[in-house]
Amino acid sequence: MFKKFAVLFYSIFVLNLVSAQHGEATAEAAPAKELSEKDKVTKENKEFIDHHLLDAHDFTLMVDKEGHHIGFPLPVIFYDNGFHAFMSNSKEGFMHGEPVEVDGSHYVLHHEKIYKTDEKGTITLDKHHHPTQDKVLDLSITKSVLIILLVAIFMFALFVGMAKSYKKSVVPTGAARFLEPLIIFVRDEIAIPNIGHKYKRFMGYLLTVFFFILFLNVLGLMPFGINVTGNITMTFFLAILTYLITTFSANKDYWKHIFWMPGVPVPMKFIMLPIELLGTITKPFALMIRLFANMTAGHIVVMTLIGSIYIFKNWIAGVAFPFLTLVIYLLEVLVAFLQAYIFTMLSALFIGMAVEEHEHEHHAAH
Repeated sequence: MFKKFAVLFYSIFVLNLVSAQHGEATAEAAPAKELSEKDKVTKENKEFIDHHLLDAHDFTLMVDKEGHHIGFPLPVIFYDNGFHAFMSNSKEGFMHGEPVEVDGSHYVLHHEKIYKTDEKGTITLDKHHHPTQDKVLDLSITKSVLIILLVAIFMFALFVGMAKSYKKSVVPTGAARFLEPLIIFVRDEIAIPNIGHKYKRFMGYLLTVFFFILFLNVLGLMPFGINVTGNITMTFFLAILTYLITTFSANKDYWKHIFWMPGVPVPMKFIMLPIELLGTITKPFALMIRLFANMTAGHIVVMTLIGSIYIFKNWIAGVAFPFLTLVIYLLEVLVAFLQAYIFTMLSALFIGMAVEEHEHEHHAAH
């Protein structure tokens, strides 16, 4: 309920701002009007939220009163007639908002995407507001990529250390005291009920994806603008991994029920075939959208409520919105765990459907 309200609230702000700007643009022969203080704050909040939801080529920890970004640069790597690399804060970097020249060609960063442009950094938009300039192949170590690498290294060190500790004692110590119940939970409540006796083959993947999403979700709640699981590219590749494992682990009976369902009249088989094939695609699509939408909505809600304090500037907003922000933030902590659980549970369910031994197979084996 709170999420829907805040997202609607944010949409109203954006629509009001667009309407005001549109009215100014269509007033013929009228002098340009300055935005009111409230409209300026609304615009700044919208830009801040949009920037937070995007990936970035530098890691910004905070912004001072003068608008300077405090943080550290990241490597910019892209391919255009050869590979090019430099730090984002170098004199050829993008942090200053100016076009850069590399080997006689000019490039500009527009909404965190690198486009080939002229020496003035011109960006022209089509009727759909998409840049008409050519986009290069961007292989940069962006903020999201950096966090993914750090989480991967952290998980590797954490679980290798945990495995070594069990060689010394079967009693969990250190981080294992917290992690062991979660591992047992994934095994007993997710893997075994959904996959059955073949669960051990997939425990490595299920544990990896559970803790990977969990750690990324928790980091997304930090005040550093980390929104990895709110990036649809990230959720797409996680869903693809589940799809590939499901597809290549599936037994003959799984494919038989898709291409030629037993016990179904022949005319219905031809009708059901495309539906079943489409179902194999909609499953990972649901995984992708569910994780992306829930984490993105959470970020928008929290930032919209905080921004509302500066828009209304009265004692009611100063009391109500911080309280609502705290409630939603605590709810997001629960959502961080819940989304990791749901993604892992649905992955186990899809894998279990693919490797399930049907009754006639069981009798044949005996």
